[in-house]
Amino acid sequence: MEQIKGGVTAALGFEAAGVEANIKYEGRMDMALVYSSAPCKAAGTFTTNVVKAAPVLWDKDIVENSPYAQAVIVNAGIANACTGKQGMDYCDEEAKAAATLLNIPKNAVLVGSTGVIGRQLPIEKICAGIQKLVAAKDSSLEAGTTASKAIMTTDTVNKEIAVTFELDGRVVTVGGMSKGSGMIHPNMCTMLAYVTTDIAISKKLLQEALSASVTDTFNMISVDGDTSTNDTCLVLANGLAGNEEIVAKGEAYDKFLEALNFVNTYLARTMAGDGEGATALFETVVYNADTKSNARTLAKSVVGSSLCKAALYGHDANFGRFLCALGYSGVQFDPERVTLYFESKAGKLKICENGLDAGYSEEEATRILSEPEVTVLVDMNMGSETATAWGCDLTYDYVKINADYRS
Repeated sequence: MEQIKGGVTAALGFEAAGVEANIKYEGRMDMALVYSSAPCKAAGTFTTNVVKAAPVLWDKDIVENSPYAQAVIVNAGIANACTGKQGMDYCDEEAKAAATLLNIPKNAVLVGSTGVIGRQLPIEKICAGIQKLVAAKDSSLEAGTTASKAIMTTDTVNKEIAVTFELDGRVVTVGGMSKGSGMIHPNMCTMLAYVTTDIAISKKLLQEALSASVTDTFNMISVDGDTSTNDTCLVLANGLAGNEEIVAKGEAYDKFLEALNFVNTYLARTMAGDGEGATALFETVVYNADTKSNARTLAKSVVGSSLCKAALYGHDANFGRFLCALGYSGVQFDPERVTLYFESKAGKLKICENGLDAGYSEEEATRILSEPEVTVLVDMNMGSETATAWGCDLTYDYVKINADYRS
């Protein structure tokens, strides 16, 4: 597997675009299109929040019931959540407008929205934006980058990646883009993410691969403990790589899953590090746990702790906070067997051994915690299972951003 330049247009047959539609923002792009020249198998995972935005309900129906998908329309600025029947009607109007211009069925159009909850979409601007998108779409890598920038809200950087690998003597490409900076907490999918691939694979296995990948990627990030109403991850596979269609699990499926995991991990990790107001990526690796499930729960408990996140922001090696977060996770363990380390480019330091202060240097700990990427290593000394979770520090700016989000 090789990482290459690009994002959603890296795979064969995919085009994209981003345009200004003035949905909420002035002077910046706020609508994106991803389009495949060939019909795609579609898979999706969605928010577990009981309050689901209209685009989530629309996309779930398309993924589960439509024979194929071929386009995704996304807007930033307004979430189309808590908008009732009118919100669903607007999804229908969006899909109809895109279908007419792209000459594809309405039920082949997926939609996505992100932004302020409770406001209705300005549907005239949305439809005008779709016209611009269809006119502007192309297959260049730059077009994919443009689309990744157009879906941003409070993100400070766009997020995209692509990889290739060989299968049946053919080059297969998997590319993706995502947005997410706040309202991010594990429980699928904690953001908007769109993955494109030219692999030939059955719809059933595509869905199984995505569901498996999400568990250790997007479901392992937390910025603020809030699970969004709009969380969506979609994968479109158009089969243009020309490999023999994957219809059973085996070596070919495993290669695809590895590539999908790489893409999803990169996007998840990048979103965590770009959390609203963040100054540092906060990674927690729990190892030697008794079960995989417990390892995941423990790691997510640490990155989701406001006190741990605040300690990271203050570069304060208060190891008691990290033990505390492990302790209320719901997992049973012996605190006197736990050892903690801090690690970054500045070095690695044991801060807690067998549940007790390891006699570390506060100055060295502060130096390690002052890097833009910090890892907390947790040795449970209970078994052999490992899990990694990602988050960010908690800063004053997080409160400022969210206090003024609608203004």
